[in-house]
Amino acid sequence: MSIDTHIRIVTAVILDDTGRVLVVRKHGSDTFIQPGGKREAGEEALQTLARELHEELGIRMDTASTRPLGVFEENAVNEPGRRVQGEAFLVAVTGTPQVQAEIAELAWIPLQSPHGVPLAPLSARHILPAAVRALAAQR
Repeated sequence: MSIDTHIRIVTAVILDDTGRVLVVRKHGSDTFIQPGGKREAGEEALQTLARELHEELGIRMDTASTRPLGVFEENAVNEPGRRVQGEAFLVAVTGTPQVQAEIAELAWIPLQSPHGVPLAPLSARHILPAAVRALAAQR
C-alpha cells in the first residue's frame, strides 16, 4: 500500500472592485495562500469552497458566478515532502471577508507579480497566472 503524499484542496480567486486578489495566511505560517481548503467526505468541489469561505472568512460564495481555472500541483509550503493539488475557481462573493477560524491574516494583493507578500508557489506559479489568462480571455 502506497502512502498518498498529495494534499487535495479547492481554492478561490476572489477579486475586489480594483482587481486585487484576496489571499490568506493561516496561524503558524508565514506564507499567504488562496482561501479554500480540503474536501470533507461526500462534498463536491463547490460545496467545499462555499463551506470553507464561510467558515474561514464569513463570506458567501455566489455559486452561479464560479468559473473553473484548472487543477494545479506544487510542493506544499506547510508540510515538507508533500505536494498540494489545488482545484481553483474564480468566484464572486457577498459580504466583507473577516479573519476567522484558522486564518491569522488576510491581504488584498495585485493579481500580477510583484505581490508584496510571501506567496505560496501554487498561487504564484499556477493559480494567479491562470486567473490572469481567464480574465484576459473574457475581455
